[in-house]
Amino acid sequence: MKKTVLTIAALTLLATTAQARTWDEIKQSGTIKIATEGAFPPFNILEGKKLTGFEVELAENLAKELGLKVQWVTQPFDNLLIGLQQNRYDFVIASHGITPQRAKAVDFSNPHYCTGGAIVAKPGGPLTAADLAGKSVAVQVGTTYLENVRKVSGVGDVKTFPKDTDAQAALMAGRVDAWVGDKFTGLDLVKAQKGKVKAGALLFNERIAMAVKKGNSSLLKELNSALDKSLNNGSYAKISSKYFGEDVRCRN
Repeated sequence: MKKTVLTIAALTLLATTAQARTWDEIKQSGTIKIATEGAFPPFNILEGKKLTGFEVELAENLAKELGLKVQWVTQPFDNLLIGLQQNRYDFVIASHGITPQRAKAVDFSNPHYCTGGAIVAKPGGPLTAADLAGKSVAVQVGTTYLENVRKVSGVGDVKTFPKDTDAQAALMAGRVDAWVGDKFTGLDLVKAQKGKVKAGALLFNERIAMAVKKGNSSLLKELNSALDKSLNNGSYAKISSKYFGEDVRCRN
């Protein structure tokens, strides 16, 4: 999914001179600290006090491959990469789309899934980019969805919300004409609402990856190795099938 240019600039200013924990230091401690949002179903979501979702299970699988215990940290989406710069955790897995701007602030792993920004609307509502002309759109703040909606020619009022679930609720309440967000989240919304909304076209495609602090090459190498093992030994496919009914890995 997700970060605005302003936030990326702030990340550069907030970068600490202190070094992130290296792979050897993490391995010696026996525990890896992982951050996510916990408010982006089906990828990461707090259900009561339990953190679950595709990315949560995948990260726990990777930690198991690496022989580590997991300590989870949840943060509002806009704070996640800032906390990474401040060494508050070792890596972030929270549906961050790989963009050139973000790649200046953090180092990305190999992508752990591919997706796109989808339009969802009530029957008769806008379902293509052209249909968004003059229409109001709900989108989560600080995301690549917001950036891409603003690029649509003639788009009307773009309303931002702190959580994606808030943006979805605005659509269901009729306060906006459409919602734009992750295509898999959109499919879940359509399924849950049983005909009250319809999935439309994709505005863009994107590759999603985990983020480590800039320069933490030793940890990045281990994460990529663990991800490769998961993709090849069937564990990734099993987790993906549980949440999506298909394998959502990137194919190219």
